[in-house]
Amino acid sequence: MTPHETAPVHQLVVLESMLGARVAPEGTHFNVWAPSAGRVEVVFTDHSRAALSLDSRDRGYFEGFAPQVGGGARYWYRLDGGPLLPDPASRYQPEGVHGPSEVIDPDRFEWTDNNWRGVDRDRLVIYELHIGTFSPAGTFVGASDRLAAVASLGATAIEIMPVAAFPGSRGWGYDGVDLFAPSSAYGRPDDFRRLVDTAHRLGLAVLLDVVYNHLGPDGAYLFTFAREYSTSRHRTPWGDAVNLDGPGSREVRRFFIENALRWLREYHIDGLRLDATHALVDDGAPHFVAELAREVRSFRPTAVLLAEDERRAPEITRTAASGGWGLDAMWADDFHHHVRRLLAGDHEGYFAPYSGTTEDIALTIDRGWWFRDTLGGERESAHDAQDAEGGSRRTQFVFCLQNHDQVGNRAFGHRLHHDIDAAAFRAATALLLLAPETPLLFMGQEWAASTPFLYFTDLPEPLGSQVTKGRREEFGAFTAFAEPSLRASIPDPQSAGTFEASRLNWDERTNEPHASVLRLHEALLAMRRTHPALKSSGGALLVLSLNADVIAMRCSEPSSEVVVIVRLRGEGTIAVPEEILSAAHPFRVLLTTEDAPYTTPAPIAIDVHGGSVALSFRRPGAVIFELVRPLHS
Repeated sequence: MTPHETAPVHQLVVLESMLGARVAPEGTHFNVWAPSAGRVEVVFTDHSRAALSLDSRDRGYFEGFAPQVGGGARYWYRLDGGPLLPDPASRYQPEGVHGPSEVIDPDRFEWTDNNWRGVDRDRLVIYELHIGTFSPAGTFVGASDRLAAVASLGATAIEIMPVAAFPGSRGWGYDGVDLFAPSSAYGRPDDFRRLVDTAHRLGLAVLLDVVYNHLGPDGAYLFTFAREYSTSRHRTPWGDAVNLDGPGSREVRRFFIENALRWLREYHIDGLRLDATHALVDDGAPHFVAELAREVRSFRPTAVLLAEDERRAPEITRTAASGGWGLDAMWADDFHHHVRRLLAGDHEGYFAPYSGTTEDIALTIDRGWWFRDTLGGERESAHDAQDAEGGSRRTQFVFCLQNHDQVGNRAFGHRLHHDIDAAAFRAATALLLLAPETPLLFMGQEWAASTPFLYFTDLPEPLGSQVTKGRREEFGAFTAFAEPSLRASIPDPQSAGTFEASRLNWDERTNEPHASVLRLHEALLAMRRTHPALKSSGGALLVLSLNADVIAMRCSEPSSEVVVIVRLRGEGTIAVPEEILSAAHPFRVLLTTEDAPYTTPAPIAIDVHGGSVALSFRRPGAVIFELVRPLHS
């Protein structure tokens, strides 16, 4: 765009679902956007049925009605007599991303969640999972069977990694190409609906990870229907950007927004996590993400919208009335990066700017971020900020010790608890689950799963070999993999064994030491859920670094206060500042991470001298106190 050109101003674009095959009482409607085509036909796999020629409509759409065609019929599109192509808005690809599409009637499913009202956005405890490796079966049905355990843990929402149809039978889902169709590797659409219905019955919201910044490298027929879906005016790590602000972008935006609405409408999804929104490049107004948020809110005001955005830009969670995008929260990895550097020593790559000091961990908890950029590109650090995050709730930041990226993008898929001692992991867990930010757990973290979570794919050759080579070359910049022979030891993403090694072993959660870790997670989440000072999103917070190894946190609301002292490393005695905890005000211990039933005990001694309190740790750990009388009325 030249300096004299004006970015387009976009208007409301989606009110009702229209794309794809829509079942009606007498047959099925078909609608597809193919602006460069002169003729579009629907070709049925049932050869006894003649092809249906679609009528040309405004703005490059083609539509038509096939009488006596219902759910289960399989079909292709054909443009100008060319090859047979799957529907870009297909509701199901039973034979994979290169096969025919199937007509699905979403209204035939019998929902039982009429009384479901969702969850409070400020009370979210998110449990991230990958359908293929979460259960032994690796399917929607298998995942449904394990949700009761997630609910009893104390999570309030599951966040499912992308399920849109992707090439092959295994993958993370970020290479999806049929964005409206749940992957056939996981089951049928009604299996996914049943999973959501089950989650709601158990009191769990369902958030779905969606990818709008790029499509996968194999099976992306979307671009055959309209070259306008991409643009060379903007570039992303995956190549040309999705066209959100150039010629034809109105319909491109409509496609993706309709996709978001369809997950909510047809699958009763409670919210979406938008992948890599920093790669959704848009010079128009309003920004695509802001428009998507407005459309989603129009359809379901209670929907939860999260962003993954490396900028941690404050505009993302500002309301539309304040000039923001209006999202509820964003993944904020600063907490993870500092904790990982302190406990595991990571310092290369994107960990390099992070100090890993308890001072900066405390500041990150206080602000919710440590580095952030505005959408205009100005960088700010929490040290330089004049004020705390202006009016934002701390729950607008999602904190974690593990997620699919931070585990799976490690060479051997190691989780944090694989690389540090168990006591330090317990202490860090207490800090994560009792901090006021929204906590996220990655599947299996709650019992310190022995299994890794590796990067895996199932792509055709030669693409598969290129992915394997690229994956190993990525680690060449790290000291541990400077030698080619060391890089060769990194598991092959294309190997079925890499995928199988990532599948959770549910049997181990009832055995020690895993069962003790699970009990700790359950106890901490119960405390977060029930204690007034911890469940209040608007309470006061004081968080301090007491020394290079210890962080203190006091959470207050008018009727109660909780104090959390966390030693992340080593042993020793620490005097607690009276502004945090004073013997002049009665207190009691609610929990320590170093007592039974969470480990072989190494009790934390509590010494009171006059008005001062000192704690003696034999190893890393955390103590949670309740002040019997609040310090402030």
